[in-house]
Amino acid sequence: MLRQGILAVRNTLTADDVREAAAALAGRALELPELARARTVAAYVSVGSEPGTLALLDALRARGVRVLLPVLLPDNDLEWGAYSGEGSLARVQHGSKMALFEPVGERLGPDAVALADVVLLPGLAVDARGMRLGRGGGSYDRVLARLERAGMHPALVVLLYDSEVVERVPAQAHDRPVQAVVTPSGMRRFRQGS
Repeated sequence: MLRQGILAVRNTLTADDVREAAAALAGRALELPELARARTVAAYVSVGSEPGTLALLDALRARGVRVLLPVLLPDNDLEWGAYSGEGSLARVQHGSKMALFEPVGERLGPDAVALADVVLLPGLAVDARGMRLGRGGGSYDRVLARLERAGMHPALVVLLYDSEVVERVPAQAHDRPVQAVVTPSGMRRFRQGS
């Protein structure tokens, strides 16, 4: 129910709303100390009315940061490729699922995410505990489990609209909290274990 409500609100946003929010979101995210120190960031390309990420990806690249982007595999797992500008993206339709913008060129495999200092996560909401509500496909649950198995602990940051920071989202035992959320109006950190 929460997912449908958030998606319904996102569907009311105009292209101008999304563009303005994306510019503000990039500015806020670039203020994060974790991103200032990062050499490699695993991110994603926003689609539709998701909070926009391209301005942020380009700003990170301009800083000399290596940006890794996901490629959706048939089993909903993710492998990674390097982002080298908007021209390095291809629109890929995944059956009846949404079309995604994915990096063209060399595939680095599912374990490449372990190189990331920061993982920018898509989501629909985050709660006061830092628990993220995704779209329900499980792709990022696999990524986070892979990082945990590898003993890697990059900063986990979710990018959302202001109204998507809520009191509580449903969470399961395998869900992992994020350390921070960035929205167009600011940033909020979460105490782990709260």
